Amino acid sequence: MTGPVLARRRLIAAGSLATLALPFLVRPAAAQERTLLNVSYDPTRELYRDVNAAFAAQHKARTREDLRIRMSHGGSGRQARSVIDGLEADVVTLALGGDIDVLAEAGLVAKDWQAALPARSAPYRSTIVFLVRKGNPKRIADWGDLAKPGVAVVTPNPKTSGGARWNYLAAWGWALAQPGGSDATAQQFLTTIFRNAPVLDTGARGSLTTFVRRNIGDVMLAWENEGFLAQQEFGADAFEIVVPSRSILAEPPVAVVDRVVQRRGTAALAREYLEFLYTPQGQAIIARHGYRPIAPEHAAAADMAKFPKAELFTIDDVFGGWGPATTKHFAEGALFDRITGGAR
Repeated sequence: MTGPVLARRRLIAAGSLATLALPFLVRPAAAQERTLLNVSYDPTRELYRDVNAAFAAQHKARTREDLRIRMSHGGSGRQARSVIDGLEADVVTLALGGDIDVLAEAGLVAKDWQAALPARSAPYRSTIVFLVRKGNPKRIADWGDLAKPGVAVVTPNPKTSGGARWNYLAAWGWALAQPGGSDATAQQFLTTIFRNAPVLDTGARGSLTTFVRRNIGDVMLAWENEGFLAQQEFGADAFEIVVPSRSILAEPPVAVVDRVVQRRGTAALAREYLEFLYTPQGQAIIARHGYRPIAPEHAAAADMAKFPKAELFTIDDVFGGWGPATTKHFAEGALFDRITGGAR
């Protein structure tokens, strides 16, 4: 057999083998699943359960790609510390801007994170209300009633919980606005409140469990949405929400954790996830779960009707922002440490 003929037969045979092998070599790729980790604060479990399902469905319809969004919940300050210590969050949705500032100082989040998304990167609002037992047996109507003898106040620990810091600052801001109000009178008022606090849980959801399930306390200082949740789960015949005369406008912020998403290749996806919170669908979900949407026109009228009108001040109005508030009240040896040191 001549060389050219042999060579031609070898090529034909090789081609036949390649053709036979082709179905084994060219297989449709298995559906891939991408993941995001959202590190959030305590009371957002129900909110992000629905947000995550809606966003994942939208992502699947657009890209045919499965997406699994994992969650981590806890006290906001403790959650920020976990991210600094290595918890690989793609995004953080925390209770207060000061906790994201700490991440920015650690180089994990952009310094200008508040400018990355609308409304200073806070897609929803809340405030602090009182949750009391049906009939309000201690007749609690405003902040001053929390300092009365025999009133047991349930609140988390401001050292670990963002919600607890909002509670503390709301009470301080009310005290300042009273006739003759000053830092000295506010400090004395907060000292009395914490003297009346039988336990300081690490997070807001822990305090809800203490008050609702363990039946400890006469009044709980609560995120507004936690009050709605207690009524939803246990009935309005078990608990009542009392709106104080003056409270604080809480602005829980969100941010992409830049260092993590750059390493994981999830920067665009993480931003899309947070941007979803600002969409009409996202804002409707937010209102349904008892948070005040920044675009109320997208929420159901029945959901908006739940939110009472209240006199609300901001942290910038009274405290000059989270930086000064943290230094003055929550740093080691600052006012909160002095208050609890004198109260216990």
